[in-house]
Amino acid sequence: MAITELVPWKKSNDKLAVQRGGIEPFVRMRQGIDEMFNDFLGDWTGRMGLLGGRGMAWFRPAVDVTDSAREIRVTAELPGLDQNNLEVSVLDGSLSIKGEKREEQEEEKGDVYHTERRYGAFERIIPLPAEVDADKIKASFNKGVLKVMLPKTKEGQSSRRVIPVQG
Repeated sequence: MAITELVPWKKSNDKLAVQRGGIEPFVRMRQGIDEMFNDFLGDWTGRMGLLGGRGMAWFRPAVDVTDSAREIRVTAELPGLDQNNLEVSVLDGSLSIKGEKREEQEEEKGDVYHTERRYGAFERIIPLPAEVDADKIKASFNKGVLKVMLPKTKEGQSSRRVIPVQG
């Protein structure tokens, strides 16, 4: 067997032949570590749960933002969160999602009684790419998923025009 058969690239292509998902887990791990350090070093409130050992210091909900011509849609995954512990607001061109999550587990097996309590607050601030009409914003919360529809103002709606590129 020749050594060229063992290398993951071909002589004619000179590009690394990576299978789908081959590097992706490492990229996700790197992003997770970067986010962990940013959370830890950027905000003392996130560390309070870590110091006390009882909070959920690393709870940060996943958020998707979609920008279309007429509106901005924000979807946040908030599993286990109660609607009463959720606050959504818009201020100075940013959307704020605040919440508090509490979990309690109890288990009793014979002579052994085990209980765990976890709690923590979070806030995600999402800068909005355009001006929105605050009076027409709608939000819904269903099965742990928050959906916020933010209609753009006339000034915020893009009058997109394709510019021809000359070569």
